[in-house]
Amino acid sequence: MKTIHFEDRRFQSAYKKVVNRLSLGDDNLDALVQGILKDVKKRGDQAVIEYTDQFDRIKLKPSELRVDKKEIKAAYAKADKKVINSLKFAADRITRFHEKQKQKSWFTREKGVYLAQRVHPLETVGLYVPGGKAAYPSSVLMNAIPATVAGVPRLVMTTPMPEGHCNPYILIAADLVGVHEIYRVGGIQAIAALAYGTKNIPKVDKIVGPGNKYVAAAKRLVFGQVDIDMIAGPSELLIIADEKANPAYLASDLISQAEHDEEAVVIFLATSADLVEKVKEHMTAQLKVLPRKKIAQTALKKYGVAFVVPDLETAIEMSNAIAPEHLSVFTEKPFQWVKKLTQAGSIFLGEDTPQSLGDYIAGPNHVLPTGGTARFFSPLSVDDYVKKSSVISYTRKALKRDGEHLIRIAEVESLTAHANMVRIRLEDHA
Repeated sequence: MKTIHFEDRRFQSAYKKVVNRLSLGDDNLDALVQGILKDVKKRGDQAVIEYTDQFDRIKLKPSELRVDKKEIKAAYAKADKKVINSLKFAADRITRFHEKQKQKSWFTREKGVYLAQRVHPLETVGLYVPGGKAAYPSSVLMNAIPATVAGVPRLVMTTPMPEGHCNPYILIAADLVGVHEIYRVGGIQAIAALAYGTKNIPKVDKIVGPGNKYVAAAKRLVFGQVDIDMIAGPSELLIIADEKANPAYLASDLISQAEHDEEAVVIFLATSADLVEKVKEHMTAQLKVLPRKKIAQTALKKYGVAFVVPDLETAIEMSNAIAPEHLSVFTEKPFQWVKKLTQAGSIFLGEDTPQSLGDYIAGPNHVLPTGGTARFFSPLSVDDYVKKSSVISYTRKALKRDGEHLIRIAEVESLTAHANMVRIRLEDHA
């Protein structure tokens, strides 16, 4: 992880690079993804099966795409009961947090005018769960629970199963939250199947869930055909720390983000150069015993940067411009700054609040905006699984009272037929 001081002439260019880190596409990647999307749209299950054989080394028949109940039941026999209890604990916490997000339909009646907003759950949602370098049962919980809280009646899950193997905890997590329609398909072909539908895999209204750059590109390219949660990039963490922060804690938190994958972004804003050096020493020691050491080291070398800044006010200004996915505040009085921290997916206050709490058991969703999109996107929530309809009804008396206002505005816009819709009724009711 490189260190850049505020006075360094490289500071502004390095800072600008971090702020503008979002990349929304690669022509060669998009062309590859688009080709597979079109093929699945045209040939359906057969194309899905061929790509699954090519990428996941598993030969399937159409009847084998769906995971059967026996496999889900068998997963429990392979699992550690303590882990199952922990998944139940996490599910309860996540459910209770998301229950507070529920919206209700409402209506008003005033002087002959009835106005309402109806809130409806989406009919069918597709959950994409990664299953390549690592398996993430927590992603099942985080994507499915807000959907069930919203009342979505049909949840469809796809997950890659390289060489036919599926992590039992993914199946158990799905079972715990009521997802029983699971397909052993991943990658671009899974997104295509969910977006367009095949004979065996249903078309959905929305696709949610994280994935690699191919999955992210596929979701972006099918947006409009279906809704998606967000365009997710590499995982990222920004830490703000003063000179009193614990360097061992800081090192562990920075490394934890870097171990996600080689593209993970790690940013450290510190008011003390000495602290940065101590953190680096602890990182070196902690990395030696990390199973995913090579992944973390690659991410830290490519996308890790420590900025030494003159004060916390500067750090907060920079953080808001960077708009990170995860933001941890290691200061003496972290709550003092929280109102000023307006641009982040999830904020963690204090040294006893490691960012992994948000990944697993705290309750808030861990599906968060990346690449600076926290400036306009929010964490995944119940809101993402509902849609709203407006309802309008006027009495004859109310239309007569208000109609002339509509006629004047419509005529200014040269939409005469719009004005006539009201005028013909007013004349008829005269």
